[in-house]
Amino acid sequence: MARLDNKVAFITGGESGIGLATARLLVAEGARVHIAGLVKDRLAAAVAELGPEMASWSVTDVTEEEQVVLALRQAVDRYGGLDILFSNAGISGDIAPITEYRVDVFRRVLDVHVLGAFLLLKHGLPGMRDGGSVIINSSVVGLTSDGGICGYATAKHAQVGLMRTAAKEMAARGIRVNTLHPGPTDTDFQRDIEVTATGAAPDVAARIFETRIPLGRHASPEEIARSVLYLASSDSSFVTGSTLAVDGGMHI
Repeated sequence: MARLDNKVAFITGGESGIGLATARLLVAEGARVHIAGLVKDRLAAAVAELGPEMASWSVTDVTEEEQVVLALRQAVDRYGGLDILFSNAGISGDIAPITEYRVDVFRRVLDVHVLGAFLLLKHGLPGMRDGGSVIINSSVVGLTSDGGICGYATAKHAQVGLMRTAAKEMAARGIRVNTLHPGPTDTDFQRDIEVTATGAAPDVAARIFETRIPLGRHASPEEIARSVLYLASSDSSFVTGSTLAVDGGMHI
């Protein structure tokens, strides 16, 4: 029996990178998934790959409450309820000192990561079955930080506060809530961050970042997806309120 037979998952930022790798793995483990994202063609292609009997999609801006409510309603109407929420949508923002960081970008980064996760929990938790699992995809910089990333690091730390509050509020229903903290992962999202941060070509920028990772390499999206699966399944049945670092040792 697969680990997620008869389970239903809702994934934001599900059309690429970690979100899509997670959708693939959860479906392989028996779950049906609803993926929400911004890029219609990628969402449609992902569902065609996953199989329309196992997956569905909606174009959803996680900062727009009405869109989040509609996407969740579509998932619940289609599948009868939710067992797993994976808050994964994100943007990187600027790389600049605090004194030079643009206010509009800071606000947008917090809106996507923090307001987006809040809206998913606010409107997703009522439709969840007892005993479910909520995973918020934070970052290694939700446990640490670096100069120049005040928007991203602040948002990722804020997600931990949201998670810990939700974990206490949902414990009576047996719903577990945790944050995941990936290190650099081999995705287009990460490559853009590295090139912007270093000003180097992608392969050079990747090597620069790898010098800061004790294990000396990037994660694959599939490795991060396996950690999501752990938190989503009964393998982590006594884990809640936790910050799971999957970062090759960067937080040490």
